[in-house]
Amino acid sequence: MLAIIAASVGIVWAADHIDAPAVTSTTSDITDYFAFESPENPDNLVFVCNLQGLLDPTATSTAKFDEQVMVEFNIDNTGDNQEDLVIQALFQNEKVQVYGPVAPSQKGTISAVETSGTLTETNISAYNQAINVGTNGGIKVFAGPRDDPFFFDFAQFNEVLAGNATGFKNPGTDTFAGTNVLSVVVEVPKALLGSATTLNTWVEAKRKI
Repeated sequence: MLAIIAASVGIVWAADHIDAPAVTSTTSDITDYFAFESPENPDNLVFVCNLQGLLDPTATSTAKFDEQVMVEFNIDNTGDNQEDLVIQALFQNEKVQVYGPVAPSQKGTISAVETSGTLTETNISAYNQAINVGTNGGIKVFAGPRDDPFFFDFAQFNEVLAGNATGFKNPGTDTFAGTNVLSVVVEVPKALLGSATTLNTWVEAKRKI
């Protein structure tokens, strides 16, 4: 069984750097979440969860996905704000194993690993090495370090909070430039997500208990 330790972040896209005291700088710290239509195939949706922000690229090879943490993408296709489908990513022996999309046997903060779902797996990609992508039944999976995509001028933000500035600069200074995150990317055919024209989706990091 797995218990949630990190709050979900966002619908469509969201970012949450540095400001979650319970998980900041831990292996379960979610920094960004993105869900979007594949630019290469409009029949697919792409889900991206980034973890462990502010990694030094030269040291990223020492950063590891936590084998005690599961990344769970939740999909609500009925509009009741409860997960009807989940996509679960687990890490073991330098591999990522992704189950789903599959209907969860439990909903909410406690999850079971849904091994009845389609399994797609691949080796975790290493920094500055070849990219490994696993495929199965139209599902694609990647896990490994990537450049942090979030742009934010943290210094200017603090100036605004302190009353020393009234807004952001144009252009600003990207606090996260030159830093990495550990990314989990899953591309899924829309046909596997139900017939709804609107989906609510969020992501969680859940720790094994």
